[in-house]
Amino acid sequence: MMRKNFVISVLMAALMSFTGVIAAAAQDAADTVRVRLVTFYPGSEVFSVYGHTEIRVTQGAADYYFNYGVFDFNTPGFVYRFVTGEADYLCLAVPPQYAMMEPGRRMVEQELNLTQEQACQVRDLLVANALPPNNTYRYQYLTDNCSTRPRDIIEQSLGQPLHNPAITGTVTYRQVMTHYARNYPWLQFGIDLVLGAGLDRAIDEHEQMFIPMSLMRSAAGTMVQRDGHSVPLVRSTHVMVDGSEDGIVLPATPWPLSPLAAMLAVLALAVLVSALDWRRRRVCRWFDTLFYGALTVVGCVLFFLIFVSVREATSPNYNAFWAHPFCLLLAALPWVPRCGRLLRRCHGANALVVALLLLAWPWLPQVANVAFFPVMATSLLRSVLNVLLPGARCKNTTK
Repeated sequence: MMRKNFVISVLMAALMSFTGVIAAAAQDAADTVRVRLVTFYPGSEVFSVYGHTEIRVTQGAADYYFNYGVFDFNTPGFVYRFVTGEADYLCLAVPPQYAMMEPGRRMVEQELNLTQEQACQVRDLLVANALPPNNTYRYQYLTDNCSTRPRDIIEQSLGQPLHNPAITGTVTYRQVMTHYARNYPWLQFGIDLVLGAGLDRAIDEHEQMFIPMSLMRSAAGTMVQRDGHSVPLVRSTHVMVDGSEDGIVLPATPWPLSPLAAMLAVLALAVLVSALDWRRRRVCRWFDTLFYGALTVVGCVLFFLIFVSVREATSPNYNAFWAHPFCLLLAALPWVPRCGRLLRRCHGANALVVALLLLAWPWLPQVANVAFFPVMATSLLRSVLNVLLPGARCKNTTK
């Protein structure tokens, strides 16, 4: 992916370079076409923590990086379209001077051992993809992104899938994403919140290539047939920009600033408030309104993603059982006179659902972020307290 100011520069350069790309495709066959798989290791920005992939094609004097990770954040409705799964990304031919190099961010080029026929096919497919109207595609972060598109083009030219025999076993999408977001716990907290059980199914090597570094490893171990012999797909590997294999991610977030610490603080406050409520036999309406109001907002987002968005892995999402729009009743009813009985029933239902969810979670097909459990415990605690203290919620609320 690319930053906003970088996008503008690339768009201008790409428009001027298309003529050169087409001319390169029509050059004399004596000019060898060379194809390189380019991997950018994780960057420090949130959108770059999973790395980036491009394909570099050279022929004679022509030299272009084909980039499927271009987006314009200023496109009208971009955020809404991204959330709903309707965001369009671009494929652009980028000259070397606009290649996305960052100091300290490891960048590796693998020259592919392709026949000229295969290399020309890769070139032609990329040129066709970089020209309007083919240069836009519907982006999906798991199955159709800047890494899977180059993979598909390479596999199409080879006539075989990429496969590294050294890669064994299976992982899940969530495990892979958690590994790369390990220094960004709030990012992982958000991912675990809005993406459901679909993120926890086992994925094979081919699906793991949605991450650029996984694509690079698979390409490095793939063997292809040449004149009756098996030879490595990668002819040579060049480190263009040296740096840590962990990328240039930010330092690990201190535990006191982590989501778990924050949610434990909420639970601790809830225990303190509940103890005071029990002692004075009156429920603190302000705490419940703020807490369940926050869950209402989160629940509205989750329900939107589950029932409206076409994004991957948003449904089913078992988090919607503890954060949902109906939490609004628990936030608002304490302030409505003569609704004490209804409020008590709502809290009883919420306590039952959350308690069953906590008991059943080890057997659910969805992995929960550990920071969710203090929130669920807080919701259960407050609902049980409201059930046990009927008629004591406020002066204007009757049983």
